[in-house]
Amino acid sequence: MRIKQICCVFFILLFCCSMVSAKEIYWNSYKDGMLKAKNSNKKIFLHFYADWCRYCVKMDKSVFNYPEVIAYLNNNFVAVKVNSDKNRKLAFDYNVRGLPASIFMESDGTLIGKRPGYIPQEDFLLILKSLNK
Repeated sequence: MRIKQICCVFFILLFCCSMVSAKEIYWNSYKDGMLKAKNSNKKIFLHFYADWCRYCVKMDKSVFNYPEVIAYLNNNFVAVKVNSDKNRKLAFDYNVRGLPASIFMESDGTLIGKRPGYIPQEDFLLILKSLNK
């Protein structure tokens, strides 16, 4: 009887946690995201931002909170978020000249394309879908 109760609580917690996490993008660190993409054969969305950047904050609030963007990114891409102030070398390596910067890559790290600046949610979703054909 005790085991059934523990199992029931475990499954309820598991279900609740998955429901909460489905409401946000699964952001990865650069190192973890590149490894995950290689192992899962998913394309990579690499997003450079800074806390002081007005349009980075706008993308967080109006694009990365959009349910369809969240679902599409989580299901079809490995999302990697990099603070360019804290990781200047990586920003330099990717030739980031302005923020926000959106970079799209194959699972092996081969560059598909870059898009500087703010991208409205509808345009962002169209970009994601066109890259995943």
